[in-house]
Amino acid sequence: MEYLPVEVIGNILSHLAAARDVVTASATCRKWREACRKHLQSLSFNSDDWPIYRDLTTSRLEILITQTIFQITGLQGLSILMDDVDEFNASTVIAWLMYTRETLRWLFYNVRTTPNVNILDLCGRQKLEMLVLAHNSITGVEPNYQRFSCLKSLSLSYVSISALDLNLLLTACPRIEIFSLVNPEIVMSDAQVMIELSSPTLKSIYVEAISLDKFVLEADSLENLHLKDCALELFELTGKGALKHFKIDDVSVLHLDIGETVEELEIVDVSSFTIIWSKFYQMISKSSKLRKLRFWDVVFDDEDEIVDLETVALCFPKLSHLALNYDLRDDLRDGVLHYGMHGSSRLQNVITLELGWTVVNDLFADWVAGLLKRCPNLRKLVIHGVVSDAKTHEECQMLANFTSAIVKLMRKYMHVDVQFDYI
Repeated sequence: MEYLPVEVIGNILSHLAAARDVVTASATCRKWREACRKHLQSLSFNSDDWPIYRDLTTSRLEILITQTIFQITGLQGLSILMDDVDEFNASTVIAWLMYTRETLRWLFYNVRTTPNVNILDLCGRQKLEMLVLAHNSITGVEPNYQRFSCLKSLSLSYVSISALDLNLLLTACPRIEIFSLVNPEIVMSDAQVMIELSSPTLKSIYVEAISLDKFVLEADSLENLHLKDCALELFELTGKGALKHFKIDDVSVLHLDIGETVEELEIVDVSSFTIIWSKFYQMISKSSKLRKLRFWDVVFDDEDEIVDLETVALCFPKLSHLALNYDLRDDLRDGVLHYGMHGSSRLQNVITLELGWTVVNDLFADWVAGLLKRCPNLRKLVIHGVVSDAKTHEECQMLANFTSAIVKLMRKYMHVDVQFDYI
């Protein structure tokens, strides 16, 4: 180790990240202290890393962080995540950011202060490429002054911000590609709760735990869209049709529109969602490049609706991964083999098949057998099930019969790798 260049040692210490570990390691010798002072690239203060953080008084904690930060020059990454810690003095936090802001490339900031610290004022017009904010308040965004010309990734969690300021903030980031919005407090000036966002460079957006009347997103370059645990009356995406990955998980939405140009879609992942198959299919029917289609725990708005596998086979010829989970109960019409199985078109390119049940019964094995016939080039079969709850003797016997049926079935498909995933 003594022959390593001091720059390499600084790089090694940067991978430790946690401030306590860095300070301990830097006490090794004079060379390591120099590496820490001059060549450390990233530093993290996280209350989850070291429980003693929570036992210290706020003033003592401020002193420790200040002493550590002010001994280091040229920090590129700074993470200050202080959950369950009393509010810090705003002037102290401002001093940390003023000292590091000219060299910072990424900043993770979750610090409660009195009064609130305006991160945009302090870090705007600098070299930040990634900014993660939590439990903060953002007001009065001025895109011309608070400009993040290098920022590519922005994450806002549990922040208070108006719909107008949110759009202005994206405008202030002319190179932004990744945006995450989790459980925000949207400050509205009128009765209708709505957000309208626009970004020509945005490629990926993740939205979680948000309740709105209207969410309109204009993004010509958007490739990844993920909505989770949201309640929306309307969600509308407009753009030039670059979307490749579309995922919705536990979302309630009355009107969903991801645009007419969806030719680039490769992955559609829908779970815990009430679906009108005819409308949803119409929305994605032109996605001839679709490689993965997943419908998990979906509820059909119409009792007579099902995912039509004949249509899937004809419209998505490049499909290689199909995942279906239905509530296969005793009320199936005309037997399980007709449950979306009419027609003769094969899923020629499907190599991975995931199937699951809500309530196990004898019909599920028949349904699996029917799907295997439609996938002549299948390589992997994953069967998901729920067995964690207490089972009656009859239910246990049914599960045993199902297992035996699958073992017998798979003797016909020895080339297929079979996996069971039970919860």
